[in-house]
Amino acid sequence: MFDYRRIVLTKLATIGPRYLPFADVGSENVPLARLLRLSLFQMTVGMALVLLVGTLNRVMIVELSVPASLVGTMLALPIVFAPFRALIGFKSDTYKSALGLRRLPYIWKGTLYQFGGFAIMPFALLVLSGYGEAFDAPRWIGYSSAGLSFLLVGAGVHMVQTVGLALATDLVDEADQPKVVGLMYVMLLFGMVLSAIIYGTMLETYSPGRLIQVIQGTAVVTVALNFLAMWKQEARDRVRAQAMAIAPDIAFRDAWGQLVQNAGMLRLLLVIALGTFGFGMADVLLEPYGGEALGLSVASTTKLTALLAGGTLIGFGIASRVLSTGGRPSTTSLIGALIGIPGFIAIIASAYGGGIYAFLAGTLLIGMGAGLFGHSTLTATMRAAPKDKIGLALGAWGSVQATAAGVGMALAGWVRDIIVALPQDANGLSVETPYNIVFSMEIGFLVLAVFIALPLAARGGFTQTARPAAHTQSNPVEAP
Repeated sequence: MFDYRRIVLTKLATIGPRYLPFADVGSENVPLARLLRLSLFQMTVGMALVLLVGTLNRVMIVELSVPASLVGTMLALPIVFAPFRALIGFKSDTYKSALGLRRLPYIWKGTLYQFGGFAIMPFALLVLSGYGEAFDAPRWIGYSSAGLSFLLVGAGVHMVQTVGLALATDLVDEADQPKVVGLMYVMLLFGMVLSAIIYGTMLETYSPGRLIQVIQGTAVVTVALNFLAMWKQEARDRVRAQAMAIAPDIAFRDAWGQLVQNAGMLRLLLVIALGTFGFGMADVLLEPYGGEALGLSVASTTKLTALLAGGTLIGFGIASRVLSTGGRPSTTSLIGALIGIPGFIAIIASAYGGGIYAFLAGTLLIGMGAGLFGHSTLTATMRAAPKDKIGLALGAWGSVQATAAGVGMALAGWVRDIIVALPQDANGLSVETPYNIVFSMEIGFLVLAVFIALPLAARGGFTQTARPAAHTQSNPVEAP
């Protein structure tokens, strides 16, 4: 009997070095096929992001008439856990297990959170839609259940992604750690593109029942793929378990202090926050904007997420090539923020004569800019981290990025609804105006990020490693 799974993974590993960014990270000890199998946890994260930020926010705002401010708040609920990503990464760095395991227990916990959220979500949508016998259920039950489901899925995504990335870096040499993290994020984008296409196809004929089937299928696939990703990735080791048992306990505050002692690290985190605000606020409004201002269907706006993720994938590929040939992360992040500005201008212009092509072009540019910006700032953070605190560094980057994204989505929804609720003149308010005001705010955040990043790029990098007094010179973390 043929082992089709092994044949597929081997085939991917063969074509990977030519077509996949970061694919050269595979080695004899850790083949690319193993890393690709591990990257399946990023596929489930991508599925969750497309379903929550893409499909469900459009359905709740347009089809179910849920206020955009409430939807934005629901989508922002996972930020309750976002600041704890640094703590989660630190805990997985220092976890003590009788079996010598550090990462897998946290990945499995996160998987269970994801499944629990997806299990609750269909019942919340039944109440919100008034479908069948749920017609008489109080509306607040639907809102609270939807909020709880979003919270659980978000908590699971934060935990799985942070610890999964740390596990990926454990498997390779220190010099290859930034590349393997980049590979994981490329696979995240592949997962977003693939799931957006599948969801769009399945929801071509929309109905509440069909949407519930999609959510239930996502729950099952999430558990299956995460289990396959974890299989035999972290071996049991008695020697490591004994070493972990006698290792001194390190306080999170001390570990965090060691990370931020690098000159410029806090400034780097500020750039990440501003850039994420600039790119992230559109997530909750881009698809409703396409539906209301341009008249696109549910299936069309869901597939729009694939275009956005595809642009981000292109940005990651460009960043991979530039940084691997000696480019500076500070410069590529600056270029990424600059690319996002004309992208939002094109989206605004689509409602004033630019049409669908301007909207699609703007969406693609936003994706490319976000890919360049995200990978560059991630690389800068990785290079600034002590070698034994990779999980903490990944968690710090993820905490700032996820928190800014969540707050940005909530802010976008509230700004849109407040503008709609303001008193209007006799002519009323055009449907695209509230959205375009939010898009203009995003341009402002990107401009701020550019102004802060520009002098850092001019001096040669984001961060400089702090040296003891005995050393007379401080070297930049970034590659020359």
